[in-house]
Amino acid sequence: MLEVKNLTFKVNENGIERSIVKDICFQVGDGEMLVITGPNGGGKSTLAKVLMGIEEADEGQIILDGEDITSYDINHRANAGIGFAFQQPPRFKGMTVDKLLSLAAGRKLTEEECCALLSGVGLCAQEYLKREVDATLSGGEMKRLEIATVLAKPHKLCIFDEPEAGIDLWSFSMLIQQFEKIHNKKAESLILISHQERIIQMADRIMVIEDGTIGAIGSRDEILPTLLNKGDSCACMNRQ
Repeated sequence: MLEVKNLTFKVNENGIERSIVKDICFQVGDGEMLVITGPNGGGKSTLAKVLMGIEEADEGQIILDGEDITSYDINHRANAGIGFAFQQPPRFKGMTVDKLLSLAAGRKLTEEECCALLSGVGLCAQEYLKREVDATLSGGEMKRLEIATVLAKPHKLCIFDEPEAGIDLWSFSMLIQQFEKIHNKKAESLILISHQERIIQMADRIMVIEDGTIGAIGSRDEILPTLLNKGDSCACMNRQ
């Protein structure tokens, strides 16, 4: 279980202190899927980075399975069981796809295991195994590869920041299948940041972040009708 208590993250802009994430409290149960949505610029991606340790919280606590990980850096949080997929995945010139997947898994993966991971996110495995993770890959290819690296290793909690960004409809359907598979096993908790209705509909619970605070949180049945009634005018949901 993930417990987040009074989490706050501030930045200083031209001498003025501003809170990007303000006093946020929530929980994610074992095997639960929480989808975080809300207007662009509301603090969703910043919250994800603070949870992963990419940014350091100014206040509050992050507790994973009873262990206070607030002071842990990104490496220690990964070792504690958190996986993370960036909205804009990093590139690594000179690193081949099969080596990246093995690094993500923490062991040498067989070609068959690499192919299964790549196929699961909509990439033709044999075409990608020996390609470099560099500028020759498109944004959509990078996003799918990033998700494959998270799937390469079991985690207590996986965080996906807008996994649908930059991919085609067929690949999007493949990703939905992967998320459903993880969710159905109930072995890992999931946090998905998304504007896509199909992903939001998968959630056990939905949290809406607006201006760095929780605008609403509750079960899918409680929150989804409100989002649907607001429609695209709220800049929360897109249909794909």
